[in-house]
Amino acid sequence: MSATMTTRRSAWIPWVFVGGMLLVFAVNAGMVYAALSTFTGVTVGKSYDKGRAYNHVLAEAARQDALGWRPEVALEGGVLRVTVRDREGLPVPGRLDGVLRRPVEGAETAVAAGAVAPGVWVAEAPPHAGLWEARLRLTAEDGRHLDIRQRVIAP
Repeated sequence: MSATMTTRRSAWIPWVFVGGMLLVFAVNAGMVYAALSTFTGVTVGKSYDKGRAYNHVLAEAARQDALGWRPEVALEGGVLRVTVRDREGLPVPGRLDGVLRRPVEGAETAVAAGAVAPGVWVAEAPPHAGLWEARLRLTAEDGRHLDIRQRVIAP
């Protein structure tokens, strides 16, 4: 066999390596694009400041636990029903306001809750099925308040 024939046969081998590297580069570029275009990386705004104020969050949670108020949130048939009772099981009257939020999408709908009985509020809810997060605040007549955050599923 001559040297020219051996060179001709093996001339394609370096191009196989170049093609393989280009394939790896193209796949990695696609993965980087998908990662950067689907998630911003920011989960909480001002995370450093919120982390430094976390003791305040713990103190607020302890204050609300000390109240002994127990909320029940239900979402059925396009109606949001909230019931709040104290430690003895008595209804807690007051004003309820807040939003229903889609955790994944971030879309919010204001809740216009009306009291139907002491400690019981009803509001019209969006007709969309799926997971919702109720972010509500009950303010009692004496000024004490309870923040309610509960996830509910609309059928």
